[in-house]
Amino acid sequence: MNRLCDSMEPKVMDDDMLKLAVGEQGPQEEAGQLAKQEGILFKDVLSLQLDFRNLSFNNIETIEGLDTLVNLEDLSLFNNRISKIDSLDALVKLQVLSLGNNQIDNMMNIVYLRRFQCLRTLSLSGNPISEAEDYKMFICAYLPDLVYLDFRRIDDHTKELAEAKHQYSIDELKHRENLMQVRLQDERARQEELEKHKTAFVEHLNGSFLFDSMYAEDSEGNKLSYLPGVSELLEAYKDKFVIICMNIFEYGLKQQEKRKIELDTFSECVHEAIQENQEQGKRKIAQFEEKHLSSLSAIREESELPNIEKMILECSADVSELFNELMMLEMQLVEQLEETINMFERNIVDMVGLFIENVQSLMAQCRDLENHHHEKLLEISISTLEKIVKGDLDEDLPDAPASLFVDKDTIVNAVGASHDIHLLKIDNREDELVTRINSWCTRLVDKIHKDEIMRNRKRVKEINQYIDHMQSELDNLEYSDILD
Repeated sequence: MNRLCDSMEPKVMDDDMLKLAVGEQGPQEEAGQLAKQEGILFKDVLSLQLDFRNLSFNNIETIEGLDTLVNLEDLSLFNNRISKIDSLDALVKLQVLSLGNNQIDNMMNIVYLRRFQCLRTLSLSGNPISEAEDYKMFICAYLPDLVYLDFRRIDDHTKELAEAKHQYSIDELKHRENLMQVRLQDERARQEELEKHKTAFVEHLNGSFLFDSMYAEDSEGNKLSYLPGVSELLEAYKDKFVIICMNIFEYGLKQQEKRKIELDTFSECVHEAIQENQEQGKRKIAQFEEKHLSSLSAIREESELPNIEKMILECSADVSELFNELMMLEMQLVEQLEETINMFERNIVDMVGLFIENVQSLMAQCRDLENHHHEKLLEISISTLEKIVKGDLDEDLPDAPASLFVDKDTIVNAVGASHDIHLLKIDNREDELVTRINSWCTRLVDKIHKDEIMRNRKRVKEINQYIDHMQSELDNLEYSDILD
């Protein structure tokens, strides 16, 4: 069998292979046909075999392409060419892993499996590592929650011996894992905080990021910072600039909270209106069905054909009346929701407009600071040039700024170029904020309108289907059946 395996071309684990495997191992007959029609949802797959029992899944060298199988509990990759256990991180619910008859030869692959807290059954027989003297003890020590190894239950005594033998290494590994976990938690917290700031459109404004970015690509500005008196000027400029950025940041978070409250209140109003309307519709349908069932029963008991025809016409009129009542309810809801949506749209647009107006005012203060700094820097630069020309400079300039002091035009151009870069950074950050929040507002309002259109269409369709069903029952009522 291994010779046959070696003679075959290596295969890649991709979506086509997974779809074929899931299709063959998933539900068959009617359920299978329905699954094929609706499409395969990999997140619903709980067990998957890509082993030698189906030759089309043989000769896999690398584990890959399983990221969508997030709920997979049982995975078999038996009898392939796999030499490294990796790329299984998405399979957080994995309980059973069969990797027998592969080419895994490094015990460090076992350490990778420690992240799978649900793993209880592992098969690695037929791999080079299974021949190692410490094979079983190593696995039992590093995977203490494992219950079955190579389809044999691990007894408590073996676990105790394994833990004692590898205690020092395990303790050291746990320490490293704890440190890594703390770092991951910190990074996750930072990312969550950043996402919160992005939602408020004020990310990286809670500090000196914008100010630092102004000088990151400003070679002339960095050279000029060595001039006498510029360091103090720059420090005062930065302090004031950062205060304005913090004001924008804090204001942005407060406004985001207000927008959230507005959206939550709107969503609650819409939900309550729909729920109340649905309850009214259910009561009308319940009343209709009670009367309708009674009428059908009376029709079946009636023996006179004229009376039957009259009763059927009355039932048909009741169906039409129900249709009108349900459609009237829906029209009332449409009008109510339209008014609510329009009011919300006005409120959210006003809130966004006010936010933009105030942010632009604060950004204007940043530009004013930059203009003031530019004027002061230009004064110091020209004064320094005059001192150089007269030979009155107290100490020699470093090489970097000295290269700018060729003549007045050169130094004026350098200061101007620095100023332009700073203004461009401020303008770009302002434009980005305004563009993003306007886009958010437009998308939100558009989605709300589209969702309401889809809700209305769905409801009208439901009403028509129900009424058609009721009318169809009457239309299919055979007089001969009734008379019998």
